[in-house]
Amino acid sequence: MPGRLLSSLVRAAPSSTPIEGVKSQNPPLFPPHYSFEPPANPKAKSQESLVMDAFKRHSIGSRHHSDKKSPKAEPQKAATMNMQVESPPILFYNSPQVSSGALFSGQLKLDVKEPHLTVESFDMRLLAIVITKKPVAPHCSECSTKISEIHKWEFLKAPVSLRYGEHTFPFSHLLPGHLPATTHGVLASLDYYLDAVATTSTGEKLTYKRNLDVKRAIFPGSDKHSIRIFPPTNLTASVVLPPVVHPIGDFPLEMRLSGIVLNKADSQTRWRLRKLNWRIEEIQKFVSPACSKHASKVGGEGKGILHEDVHVIGSDEVKTGWKTDFEQGNIDVEFRAACDMALKPLCDMESPNGMEVKHNLVVEMVVAEEWAPLKKLNQATPTGAARVLRTQFHLIVTERAGMGISWDEEQPPVYEDVPASPPTYVDDYDGALNDDAETLNL
Repeated sequence: MPGRLLSSLVRAAPSSTPIEGVKSQNPPLFPPHYSFEPPANPKAKSQESLVMDAFKRHSIGSRHHSDKKSPKAEPQKAATMNMQVESPPILFYNSPQVSSGALFSGQLKLDVKEPHLTVESFDMRLLAIVITKKPVAPHCSECSTKISEIHKWEFLKAPVSLRYGEHTFPFSHLLPGHLPATTHGVLASLDYYLDAVATTSTGEKLTYKRNLDVKRAIFPGSDKHSIRIFPPTNLTASVVLPPVVHPIGDFPLEMRLSGIVLNKADSQTRWRLRKLNWRIEEIQKFVSPACSKHASKVGGEGKGILHEDVHVIGSDEVKTGWKTDFEQGNIDVEFRAACDMALKPLCDMESPNGMEVKHNLVVEMVVAEEWAPLKKLNQATPTGAARVLRTQFHLIVTERAGMGISWDEEQPPVYEDVPASPPTYVDDYDGALNDDAETLNL
């Protein structure tokens, strides 16, 4: 009885053999990043996972796990890596043609957990990863992902034995100003990553990856003045726009519509503003390149497919606020426009690989025609004619520059920069003494 009771209480452990129809799930190569808000589409991948998949496909310091083996606890690594960035956030000032770049510096820390560790090689690369959302071949990783190396640091040129503790390796680099900013668009995305790899004498590879957020800020200048003519009417719009706008915050716009009155012998024909709408359009372009295997689909190597996407990132209707002066023949309008942050607007950028982001401000006005006798101008009668006046202006959307300045302007002047001093009068003074001596001798 005791044996039977014990056998009834102790049950067999569930078998690890997978059930038919149910797939075993192994831990991914890189753990997912959890957010507070669940994604709308559970199958859609985040930008971080896409970049990590690019690292995995190109075997940049990654290790492959077997799908047949059950997950096991990984042993403690011989060393761990971390990074301390000493420079400010990477921000390019002004356009790519005149930007002097940005300094990036820091210290890469290698924390050795063993008494002695021999490191055969230790280097770090700065990579630019471009992921195409619409590749030439949908299931080809070479067509969808392109990795370019911008700079490489070699910390060790020969094997070095390191003791227990933390060891620092300083690094610095001047990022050129023509590089495009980090962009996550609808058609493609551009990211910058640091990839550090240290190889020990036992063949173990220690890796460290870090994302770099590169931004660009264009300094504001004087306001832009534009004039638009709407034939066959005599209407003319004069618009004053700010030189640059920002994704966060609104900006003012002033517009004067002139030529609204046409006087005849005994009557007057005039236009009255009935409605005004504005919207900000974001235009994204990208040329999807083809790898060597699928180059025949686009007509040869070095070619691609141009994709374009236009969507609205801000719009509104101005119902009131304009002033109509029929004596002067003008309509003055002032309103404020802004980008909708919920639509995730991007900043302007242009890359040699065909990636481009631009913005336009579109203004639409509805004007109605009226007729009135010159003796009774207050008794205006609508004629039933109306027109839609549509115009657009190029907007430069950029990050805020703040109080920062570029690296080449913040350093103090050196000896060569000191201007020449005023001319001396030593020669003239000596000549005056000689003249006095001659006078005394006389």
